[in-house]
Parts: sequence; C-alpha cells; structure tokens
Amino acid sequence: MFFYISKALGFLATPTNGLLVLLLAGILMLRWRFGRWLAGLAALLLLICGLSPAANLLMSPLEQRFPRWDAGNGAPDGIVVLGGALDGEVFGTRGELALNEGAERMTEAVALARIYPNARILFSGGEGKVLKQGHTEADAARAFFARMGLAPERIEIEDRSRNTTENAVFSKALAAPKPGERWLLVTSAWHMPRSIGCFRAAGFPVEAYPVDFRVPAGEGMLVPFFFASDGLRRFDLASREWMGLAAYYATGRSSELFPAP
Repeated sequence: MFFYISKALGFLATPTNGLLVLLLAGILMLRWRFGRWLAGLAALLLLICGLSPAANLLMSPLEQRFPRWDAGNGAPDGIVVLGGALDGEVFGTRGELALNEGAERMTEAVALARIYPNARILFSGGEGKVLKQGHTEADAARAFFARMGLAPERIEIEDRSRNTTENAVFSKALAAPKPGERWLLVTSAWHMPRSIGCFRAAGFPVEAYPVDFRVPAGEGMLVPFFFASDGLRRFDLASREWMGLAAYYATGRSSELFPAP
C-alpha cells in the first residue's frame, strides 16, 4: 500500500505538476482578478524554478551529504548497485539497452567489478511503475553487465524491489552479509542519504559510493539554467527527494531524517 500511496502523492507533490495545475486554474478564471493573479503567480514561480539556481541550491545538500568513497581502506567484499539507470520497458519492447541520466550507477559498477575481481556484485531493481510493463530493469541489467564483459555467474540479481525500502530489505536477504564484511552501496549522490537510511533501518551496513553528481561545484552551482526544462526537472527531482526523506523517516522506513556518514 505504501508503494501506491507514495506514487500518487509523489505525482501530486511534484512542484511542476502543482504549478501547472495552478496556471491552468488561473487561465480558466481569467475573467476574475483572482484568476489573473493566480496565473501570473504560477507563471512567475515556473520561471524562477526553471531558470534560477534554485534547483541546484535545493539539490546540493543532498549530493554533498556523503563524501567520495576512500579506497585506501581496502577492497570491499561486495557491491550493491541500485537500479534507476536503465529503462526496462525499452529493453523489453525493442531489445535495446537504454541508459538515462543515472548511467554512472551502471558504468561505475562495472569499473568496480574489474578493480575488485573478488567482490560480489548485487544489482537491486524490480519494476517501480504502478502499471506493470512485464519487463523489469533487472532484465536490462543482466544484458548490460554481460555486454560489458562480466561473467553472468558473478552477477546476483534482486528483481522484486519497487522502492528504496525494498531495495534494502531484499538486498540484505540475498546478500546475507557476514559480520565484518564490507559492502559498498552505489547509487546517485542525491539519492544516497535516503538509501543509506533505508539500509541502516534494514540492518544492512553499507559504505556510500555516490555517483551521478548533477550540481556543479563551487560558484558553478549559482549559474542560471539556459533551458527552463532542465531547471524544472532538477527542481522536481530534488523536491521529491526531500519529501521522500521526510516520508520514509515518518513511516519508520529510514533510520534518520537526514542520514549522515
């Protein structure tokens, strides 16, 4: 039930969706002063969210929460890679691999697998869509790792999870980590705080290996967006992640409100 509720609320709480609804409502009421004010306010907020550095300022604390992993402490025993970088629907209907903005989750996993040939590789990702397509991201992940030259018997696939909580619970059950083992968690930097919180709540100790950074470092984060669509997409992503942190903590699915190293 949490899965379906979270998807519904996620759609309604996405800033761009909400502002578009307000804009439409204002346009339908343009004959009244209130409608004109509402439409103007919605349009102004869309411009601010889309063109200003607001999206970067919202996302930066998420990305900077966990530092880059230090390889100086020795080789890991296992590596958990969270889904979100492959389109299972495209793979299922076209037979082609389609990587999205989170591609580094997969490419860095391959690099780590080659650097640490004795480490177990566990991919976690089922079908996170409300309307099932019949093809999961795990299907595409198997094909991707095989194409990258990794032996199929080395890859462990968890294909039931639909959200980050299930990623943690099902991954722990499959990995069965032993005391003293060191496992890396590979996911997008902006998604790392919530992911770590879920794995801690599930009792699976992991070390953060953040990838897929979106926000430029230093003063670059203050540069306005050239395309409003880029800014709005990032603003939506960061907003939903902050709301996800609050929702997961409130429902006991994360160990902390804003997990830290």
